[in-house]
Parts: sequence; structure tokens; C-alpha cells
Amino acid sequence: MRHARVFAATHGLAAAAVAGALAWGCAMAQAPVAGTGSGAGTAAAAQPLVVRIGNAAPLSGALASLGQDEENGVRLAIETLNARGLRIGARAVRWELAAGDDGGHPARAVALAQRFCGEKVAAVIGHLQSGTSLPAAKVYHDCGLVNITPAAGHPAITRSGYDTSFRVIADDGAMMDKLAEYAAGRLAVKTVAVVEDGTAYGQGLVELLRDAADDSGLKLTEISTPGAKPMASTQAMQARPAEPGHAAAIGMLRVSHPDAVFFAGLDTEAAALLKQLGQAAQGDPRLARIRILGGDAMCTERLARLAAGEPLLGNVSCVLSGVAADGLREGGGWSQRYARRFPGVTPVFSPYAYDATMALARAMVDADSAQPQAFLPYLRRTDYQGQTGRIAFTAQGDLQEPTVTVYGFADGKRFQKR
Repeated sequence: MRHARVFAATHGLAAAAVAGALAWGCAMAQAPVAGTGSGAGTAAAAQPLVVRIGNAAPLSGALASLGQDEENGVRLAIETLNARGLRIGARAVRWELAAGDDGGHPARAVALAQRFCGEKVAAVIGHLQSGTSLPAAKVYHDCGLVNITPAAGHPAITRSGYDTSFRVIADDGAMMDKLAEYAAGRLAVKTVAVVEDGTAYGQGLVELLRDAADDSGLKLTEISTPGAKPMASTQAMQARPAEPGHAAAIGMLRVSHPDAVFFAGLDTEAAALLKQLGQAAQGDPRLARIRILGGDAMCTERLARLAAGEPLLGNVSCVLSGVAADGLREGGGWSQRYARRFPGVTPVFSPYAYDATMALARAMVDADSAQPQAFLPYLRRTDYQGQTGRIAFTAQGDLQEPTVTVYGFADGKRFQKR
């Protein structure tokens, strides 16, 4: 397979890692281990060490709800860390959130990354999208700032040679591999028409699906959405209004009658496509049987509401990185804590933002330092069970064992298929 996992080499620091793990499991690290705080005076030791974790997400614009969800995960992790009374050196740590809004735009993401570099935050969780993560990654690398994305899936984020970039979610390549395998195996799909929304996200998915299709024996036919304008590779994915031009793509589906159609775009556009397909299927029963395949941006619980009552919603199979909420390590515990802290908000990327924050904190405690150059080696060698699964990185900064889940929709709800 193209996406063979490259496991990080085993290095030293075992004794320090064990000591850090033992301290981590306690409510309070009773004494400092050798490190940055060993020479601090009594007065300095009495003052808490403030460790600021930056969070970069779209808190405004079309993706603001997802950006807020990401921030919620970081905030919940920081509140959990402060309750544990951890120490770095001889000093108790007060963890703080430095929130930043990139608006879902590459230029603003770069400006925010530069701001975080100037403010010298300890590390950054973010960005949400590939289009914002890619340009920001270079800025972080140049100033030596560690960053972990809890959501962005473009493979280039961890394959651009930036040793400060990490990801706690499966990349888009792994998701397309899983989707192609499921479609060819479980659904017996042989031919797939492709509709993409013209964003960098959609275009990237199509290329990765093309590779995955070769491995799975699927035959792809590409259909471009009329009116969609190609964007630069670093362009953020943006929500678009429903395109009446889906009718042209549906007309082509009437002629070719593929086994499935793969939609590379957001849930809002997917809902528009489902509605128009449903209308067309009334005059063409073969369209009513077509399978609908999709990536993570359309595989949302919101899609069930946006396409409520559409019969073709039941034909959808889509993929998400990670596990379902009831598969989190704490079972229902984490979800319940999140619900109490943020009532009425459905967690999407927040569990991954939570795990990313906790991974950073573990590395800092193990290194006995909040300086990036000191804790970065410990982060590279971290290995523990987070809420979303095993957190252990490859040499490139990806998860060693990423999880991808296939979902479908029934009775107005999203459910796990496989």
C-alpha cells in the first residue's frame, strides 16, 4: 500500500518517560525531577509556571461551529490539567489557553502563526483545515514552535519536512483507502462517478481516491460541478451555496449509470446533491439505487438534518477518522463531561483537540520543561492511550495506528457501519 506506516525509531529516555508516566497518573507530582526547575529559588518556586497553549481555528465564518468545537476540546483539556496540579521542575503549572481565529483563510492563518511565534506560546493546537494548516506549518517550523492538528487531513502537512508538525487524526489518504476498500468489498461497487466542489479539499480527496481506486479495482469517472472555481492548493475549504448546476452532473449520471457517486465536498453541498438526485430518481428508478460515497466533510450528523426526508440519504456511506463517540476510551464519560461543559454542542474534532493538548502536556512533564526544543523529543516518542485511541507518532508526525470508521444514515441519524 502507498500509505504504509513508518514507525518511529526507538530511542533512549526510557527512565525519564517511566518517571513522567508515574507522575502523570497521580493527582499531583509531589517532587520535581531533574530539569529546568532544579536551580530555582524558593521565591521563584512559589510562583506558578504559566504554560500557554495556543489554539488556531476558524472562530468566525462558515466553519465557526467546527472551530469552536476544536477550541472546546483544548479548553476542556486545560481545565483537566489544572485540576491535576501537575509540576514542571519545582513549580506548579497553571495551564492557559491562547485562542486565535484564523477565519478559515490561509493568509489569516499565517498571520496568526506569526503572532503565536511572537508571543512565544509553548505550542499550538491547530489548524482545523488543510488549507490553513499547510501555510502555517512553515511559519511554526521556522520559529521552532510545535503544532498538532486535530482535524486537517492533507498528507503534505506531515510530509513537507517540518519536524514540528504532528497530527492526531488519520490523514485523507488513509480515509480514502478505507472508503475504496469498503465500496469495492462490502458494497460490490465497480464504477464510481466523481463530483467535487472545486475547493482544495475536494480536489485533494479526488486525487487520493484515484490512488485508492487503483488498489481496490474501482473505475472512476470524473464529473466536475458546474460553477465551481478551482482554488490554489493552500486555499481553505469554504462552505458554498447550493449549486443548481448539480442538474448537469445528474444528467450525466442518467447516461452513465455508475454503481456509485463519490462527492468530494462539504455537507451543505452534499445535501443539495442528495435532494436533486432524489428528485431525478422519481423519473429514473436506477438512480434511486445509486450508492453515495463521501469523505469526512460531508460525514456529519448535520447532514441528517440538512437532507432530512431524502430517501437517498440511506444510500450514503462516508468515512471519518477516529472512533465513534461511544468508542472513546472513557466510554460515555468523556462525552458526558463535554456535554456538561458545553451543553447542546455535538463534539466533532474536540476529542482530538483534547488528546493533542494532553499529548503536549505529557511531553512537557516528561521533559520537565515547557521549552519546545526540550519537550519535542519526548513528544516524538510519546505512546499512551488517549480518548480517541493510541497516541504514538511516526517519524513524520502521523499516528502509528490511525483509525478510520465508515458511517451511514438511517432514521434521521448517523450510525457506524464498520
